[in-house]
Amino acid sequence: MKAYEQCLSATSTSAAPWYVVPADDKENARLIVSQIVLDTFEGLEMTYPKSSAKRRKELQCIRSSSRSEMLAAGRKRSGSHKRQVLNR
Repeated sequence: MKAYEQCLSATSTSAAPWYVVPADDKENARLIVSQIVLDTFEGLEMTYPKSSAKRRKELQCIRSSSRSEMLAAGRKRSGSHKRQVLNR
């Protein structure tokens, strides 16, 4: 047990910590791991990347194009579905 403690103490850092989670109670183990993940995400203080007006306009065009393609594909699928139903 002493070697195990020494190994964890020597390799656990604030940037890459070790966590000891009991494995004999699955429900609590999952809750503990979930809390560790949530705490880690909150500590990252992530933000959305900044983009220029030009890039936002480009992304809006891509979004509009994708929506149009999805709608067209949906119409094609619904039409072929109707034919399949009528042919049965």
